[in-house]
Amino acid sequence: MQRAKSEYAIQTVSNALRLLEAFEGEGELGVSELARRLNLHKNNVFRLLATLEEKGYVEQKENGCYQLGNRCLQLGHSFSRARVLMRLTRPVLERLARETGETAHLGVLRDFEVVHLDGEQSQALVVTALRDKLIEHLRRVAAQGWAVDLEESGRGLVCAAAPVHADRMLAALSVSGPAFRLDRDELEGRIVPAVVHAANGLSRQLGSAL
Repeated sequence: MQRAKSEYAIQTVSNALRLLEAFEGEGELGVSELARRLNLHKNNVFRLLATLEEKGYVEQKENGCYQLGNRCLQLGHSFSRARVLMRLTRPVLERLARETGETAHLGVLRDFEVVHLDGEQSQALVVTALRDKLIEHLRRVAAQGWAVDLEESGRGLVCAAAPVHADRMLAALSVSGPAFRLDRDELEGRIVPAVVHAANGLSRQLGSAL
């Protein structure tokens, strides 16, 4: 019998999240008030605050009270960016796949690996599969504005990619297809301009929305 997810919950983590949530609508709170609201001993609250302060999630003011730290704001911005990015990218992927006749992808960098977020498959008879790496040389991509992969990551598969950015690089758009249909001239002459145009347009939208 499968256990309920609630049985795996860690009480200390739950209390830390409850503590952060207590600041909703509040500018600052003291240890005593937090202990009362959370129904916890002051020593427990103090230890939670010390841990959260070390990680930047709360800050102690000169009067001894606490307020939310900059790390909370950073997470909020990340959440907002991700939601806006996905909402704006979906029609771009659909249009890019339709215009090129190939498969379009959106990926983001995570620890030197590109993680797939969304994709739109080609309507052609041969549909390419998503590779583990869509972009291998991101610094070169940022410098020239695009990159191509000529079967380096998968035999028979080629790809063109361009970065999506606002105040920094957020993700990358790519179009991939079979090598027998996309030689180097076709890839750089037709696919690259389409990907760069789509990535630049999405970057402009993100710059206005974020």
